[in-house]
Amino acid sequence: MINRELIRIKIVQLTYAYYQNGNRNMDNAEKELMFSLSKAYDLYNWLLDLIVAITKEERKHVDVATARAERGDGSIPSSKFAFNKLAVQLEENKMLNSFLEVQKNNWEDNIEFVRKLHSQIVSSEAYQEYMASGEDSYEEDRELWRKLYKLFIMNNEDLDAFLEEKSLYWNDDKEVVDTFVLKTIKRFEAANKSDQELLPEYKDEEDRDFARKLFRSSILNSDQYQRYMSEASRNWDFSRLAYMDIVLMQIAIAELCTFPGIPASVTINEYVNLAKRYSTFRSGGYVNGMLDNIARFLNEEGIITKPMEPRPHRR
Repeated sequence: MINRELIRIKIVQLTYAYYQNGNRNMDNAEKELMFSLSKAYDLYNWLLDLIVAITKEERKHVDVATARAERGDGSIPSSKFAFNKLAVQLEENKMLNSFLEVQKNNWEDNIEFVRKLHSQIVSSEAYQEYMASGEDSYEEDRELWRKLYKLFIMNNEDLDAFLEEKSLYWNDDKEVVDTFVLKTIKRFEAANKSDQELLPEYKDEEDRDFARKLFRSSILNSDQYQRYMSEASRNWDFSRLAYMDIVLMQIAIAELCTFPGIPASVTINEYVNLAKRYSTFRSGGYVNGMLDNIARFLNEEGIITKPMEPRPHRR
């Protein structure tokens, strides 16, 4: 689940923090990086468990309404949402339950937030249409939760604030993690029952090594990389650069130099996007131009060997 986009985001954040922090200890900084990445995986599991928590809250409401109906006060309620097949499968999932067994936090300790979210869901048009539908299929149940997740869990400012209170590491994680929760919902199959595989923490050991090597290279070779910046961009005005831009380009150069299998265009695009996200309004275009210059310089000097697209001809 922890992909290279998330790794790059964390390395940018922690490299910036490394230089802002007076106590520059490389080993401690690397431990902090790996811990922050593990917290992103915690968030993935916690958001999957939120689906289960909302479902359990629905069951409480159904139980109360059923008890009233048995006393002659109203009709027996539908338990369709309370036993939504996707949610039940998640509730029984072995990987999720294995994760939850060792966690201190759980949604039961934050039941007021769960109740608020449940109330919003049952008042929604999507819920009403689902409950009124005559269909009773796994596919409908899975599609409902894909829709509800997009409507009520993604881009939910109250949830974002709530999660940030739980962990400072989750401040920028949720947007990326949401995409993996949706991918997981889409991958669920009824036949897999409780053995349905969730996304692993890392796709493979190579991605874990990518995180360590990129971070260490960015810090330990920083002087060399900043010389490359100066030599490759003599005609650029460095005073126009925000400090975050320097950090971003330093990490981009580390990636260009350390990972020969990653195309230069991929690296440049990734850090231009990060500049747009974390730096100034003008940083995207400025970082793009400078990294293009730097990558060409590194090729010319034989420091890297990566194809570059021809520069556009000026008329």
